[in-house]
Order: sequence, then C-alpha cells, then structure tokens
Amino acid sequence: MTLTPRFEHALVYTAQAHNGQLRKGTQIPYLSHLLSVASIALEYGANEDEAIGALLHDAGEDSGGDERILDIRNVFGDAVADIVQGCTDAVVLPKPPWQERKEKYIAGVPHEPVSIRFISAADKLHNVRSIIRDYRALGDGLWPRFKGGKDGSLWYYRALVDAYRQGTNYDDSAQAASHTELIDELDRAVTELEVMVGKG
Repeated sequence: MTLTPRFEHALVYTAQAHNGQLRKGTQIPYLSHLLSVASIALEYGANEDEAIGALLHDAGEDSGGDERILDIRNVFGDAVADIVQGCTDAVVLPKPPWQERKEKYIAGVPHEPVSIRFISAADKLHNVRSIIRDYRALGDGLWPRFKGGKDGSLWYYRALVDAYRQGTNYDDSAQAASHTELIDELDRAVTELEVMVGKG
C-alpha cells in the first residue's frame, strides 16, 4: 500500500492537535505514542484510513471532544472519524469514574467494526510495551500514574485481550489472520507484564 498526501496532512493535523501534550509522568511528547500506534497498525496491514485513524485515535478524548471528531469527519471522512469515535471512551468532563468507563468500553469492543477493534488493539499494544519499559526503570513507583493502579491496569489489559478475541466479521481470512497476530502479540506483552509484576 502506498500512503498518499492525505496521510501527510494527517501527520501535520495530529502534531497540531496534540501540540505540547506529554505522555503520563514523562517528558515524552504525546505525538510519539500516536506515531507508534500508526506504525504498529501499518505493520499489521492497515489501509490508509486505518493508519490515519491510528494517528488521530486520541484526538477526540484528549484534544477537543465531539467538536474535534466532527472536524476530523469533515477533513478526513467518515471511516477515519468512526475509528476515532470508537477508540474514545469519554468526551465529557469530568469523565465518568474510571472503572465504569473501562467496563463499558470493554463490553462494547467485541461488537465494534473491525477497523475500530484493530486500531484499539494497536493502541493498547503500544501502551503495554511502554508500561513494561517504564516498569523496568521505576518498579511499583510506576503505578500512581494510572487511575486504575496496578491491579486495575492489569485487569483492563487482560480483559481487552479477551474482548478482542471475541470479535468477528472480518472481511477475509488474510485480514483475520493479520489481526489475530496483533492480538496474539498484545497477549504476549500483557503476559510479560503480569509475570514482571508477579501476577502471572
């Protein structure tokens, strides 16, 4: 697949939308996460809409709410905006309680369209890889960054692996195989984290 100038536009749009934002508890520009999720998605066979959705998947939640999603719909189209909407667990402020939000999100995952599940899984794979890296450096000092703490975070990522596996309605066997590989990789990363913290 060849990426078009539309993807380049999305790169600039993403950088502007998340300008000045940092990863939790770090000095790492938030853009690094968005680029990583897009990279993971492309490595597992994303089309251009999915790759752009990966870049923009947090724009609604972290950079403008419903108005941002509407703008993305106008600029990049329905397929991209639907991915962003589907990867957003809350746009209202204050957000609902963490556990309530996550339980609702997990319950919806198996029923989401394939592209939404795909980009969500790519997002969670990068998150877990980042947690593993930071845990090596900080140990249990890492967990105060996260509203769910250690136990909640481990529950959330394990529950998501199970939810992604319940999803069906793939377009063809090649897509199903590629997405299954991604979920398997997420499963391995979650297992590695569980073992590291003594929960495996």
